[in-house]
Amino acid sequence: MPDLVVHAQRAVLGAPPGSGAARSATVVVSRGAVTDVRPLDLTVRGRSTVDLGDDVVLLPGLVDTHVHVNEPGRAEWEGFATATRAAAAGGVTTVLDMPLNSIPPTLDPEALAEKRRAAAGQCWVDVGFWGGAVPGNLGRLGALLDAGAFGVKCFLPDSGVPEFPALGAEGLVAASEELAAVDGVLLVHAEDPGVLAAAPEAGGRSYARFLESRPAAAEDVAVASVLDAARRTGARVHVVHLSSAGALVLLEEAKADGVRVTVETCPHYLVLAAEEVPDGATEVKCCPPVRGAANRDALWRGLAEGVVDMVVSDHSPCPADLKGDGDFGAAWGGIAGLQLGLPLMWTEARRRGHTLADVVRWMATAPAALARLATKGAIFAGSAADLVAFAPDEGWVVEPALLHHRHPVSPYSGTGLRGAVRSTWLAGVPVDGTPRGRLLARGEA
Repeated sequence: MPDLVVHAQRAVLGAPPGSGAARSATVVVSRGAVTDVRPLDLTVRGRSTVDLGDDVVLLPGLVDTHVHVNEPGRAEWEGFATATRAAAAGGVTTVLDMPLNSIPPTLDPEALAEKRRAAAGQCWVDVGFWGGAVPGNLGRLGALLDAGAFGVKCFLPDSGVPEFPALGAEGLVAASEELAAVDGVLLVHAEDPGVLAAAPEAGGRSYARFLESRPAAAEDVAVASVLDAARRTGARVHVVHLSSAGALVLLEEAKADGVRVTVETCPHYLVLAAEEVPDGATEVKCCPPVRGAANRDALWRGLAEGVVDMVVSDHSPCPADLKGDGDFGAAWGGIAGLQLGLPLMWTEARRRGHTLADVVRWMATAPAALARLATKGAIFAGSAADLVAFAPDEGWVVEPALLHHRHPVSPYSGTGLRGAVRSTWLAGVPVDGTPRGRLLARGEA
């Protein structure tokens, strides 16, 4: 008898090579994996059988490849227990942790081992790890991949923390060459430090002034540098948290030329708009920043046309006091959105005429492909039994008390959303009172 059988009147399976429209299905699970997906057949029963109602859609668990957990070293900002509990509540069943903001940063196999020790036994969902590239560890990036890191991230501008210095233009090319030799992926925070240095300084309560301090040109110039490095070396590169729609033309041309580049953006760039940010609202501060409504619309077009591949959270929380008293120059830059990404995206996507299949492709299938997690991000025979019951028409209001990340500071407090996660299964088991998440390594299915 199967361990779990889920009967769904509507399911977005997202089976490779791409997401399909919602249809009725019976999903059969044994030993943590989907063993069969068939037309709806209510006669099939398992040790546990779930009959989803007409108001619920079965989705694959989302994959969020851009999460700052910050543990060890800054666990007072966020930790594995709180971050992964928030992930599960938001329908995210796999997260990849970024290499900075923890101490030590994930720059060598020893630091990666320390990160894994900190995470052990705390994770409500599956967790993998990115390594980092800084001037001091160039030439040793392959060792990080061999130790299980899924790829390597670098910063072109200042990262905001002293233990993770910027790589610089020459380092970008060197890291690209090194990773091209082992078919590793280089993730790049793409803002040009020279353009940033020439911009006005951030400071005070004015959001317009903060926006001027991180101009779109900084992203556009940096993206051109990343694409040039990829062309010269043949490396696989990934542009993280794209906020400037001005870079889309360059990215589209590079993809047409066969450059191995993928691109992510984030819900805050697709939902928020600079014109709507009140002065002093430092909970919205992130780098690169939330830009204007016209830029937001252009990002949506880039997403719809496939120039932007995926949507991830860039979950980067901090204690409330680090958001300051409304001074954009002093406040920590980061938005905590791991739990809210799915309803945020669905609320805005449906308004713009997109489907749940689109959202699954952007938030599950494509991020899984970036990390080469072959059994994640879709529901098919042989996939991990990571499942989400999602009620797309349910309305609710974001309240801090509902948020599971460590410090419930959110730019979305009081926002009305559509779509609620009813249940989440990890490897066929409901996410309930016991952390059962696995620690993943590069090369695992």
